[in-house]
Amino acid sequence: MTPVGTEPELDDRILGGWLGRIAGNMLGKPVEQGDLWTRDRIDRYLRRAAALPLTDYLPEPADEDLAGALRPEWRQCVRGRIHGSCRDDDVDYAVLGLHLLETHGFGFSTEQVGDLWLLRLPYLQTFTAERAAYRNLANGLKPPLTATYDNPYQEWIGALIRADAYGWTSPGDPRRAAALARRDAVLSHTGNGVYGAMFAAALIAAAFTAPGVRDALDQALAVVPASCRLARTVRRVVSLHATRLPWEETLATVAEETAGLGWIHTVPNAAVLTAGLLYGDGDFTRTIALTVRGGLDTDSNGATAGSVAGVLTGARAIPAQWTEPLEDTVRSAVFGFDGVRISELAERTARLARAGV
Repeated sequence: MTPVGTEPELDDRILGGWLGRIAGNMLGKPVEQGDLWTRDRIDRYLRRAAALPLTDYLPEPADEDLAGALRPEWRQCVRGRIHGSCRDDDVDYAVLGLHLLETHGFGFSTEQVGDLWLLRLPYLQTFTAERAAYRNLANGLKPPLTATYDNPYQEWIGALIRADAYGWTSPGDPRRAAALARRDAVLSHTGNGVYGAMFAAALIAAAFTAPGVRDALDQALAVVPASCRLARTVRRVVSLHATRLPWEETLATVAEETAGLGWIHTVPNAAVLTAGLLYGDGDFTRTIALTVRGGLDTDSNGATAGSVAGVLTGARAIPAQWTEPLEDTVRSAVFGFDGVRISELAERTARLARAGV
């Protein structure tokens, strides 16, 4: 494990991860429907509002037709209307991951993850693979059957969005982060769904000590099987970026190569995330803006990109237009956490990170 620097630096990076995750999630939330909000349509929306390059939360829709195409939560997450984060599963699972580690420690079991879902997470605030696993838990099934029985979403993005707490609490130790994320992920996912969670957790852990995005990506790739489709797709994006191909052409190329997987599948979303990080090149605003403009599962990808970029830069370096509207407040469906302070969540995460080192 690589040393992560002073305690204040660790605290700032963990707070950056929390703020980045929430800001990136809020940025992508209004256009979270990848079959409708394609890259081209998102950019047309932004051009119409004179909001390219994108340097702030999405502008309000120009008319009722556009408003009707956005997610209904848009009124709480467009610029000028944000007063704290709106509730979203991409943030709920980060909260739940923190609570899991506080409750059961780093030796938690997959069964304990499921028990905590049943205790703290409302069923109707779960989706796709998580809802299938929740239903299986309620019906008495145990892992790994909870992931495989009557669950067509096993390789979708849900496990990846649950991985942040394991990265934040394993600073500089991507292998440990990946092992923790795997133990959580197998409750609901298999194959590339699990590898996506391991990759994301390792990427966040590596960001604490890596000299740059490319090195963090290389460390994250080392924790998943080199032959899996997720790893091959991430390496493809890395290679296209290395040829200086424009961002748009890189995404178009990989979209063709992953066609048919669907807009919530882990693999094409990992490509969008990787491209956003590489072409963002360590700049927080550019990273989350490119990632959300990349389409597909925009709020999930924006959240993970924001988490990585926030850890890389630290909270103090995140521009104020992203953090001030959040008002240090999280709305959450996780019982006992609605209205909690972002700063408190970061402090609690940092205590775990120091205890686990």
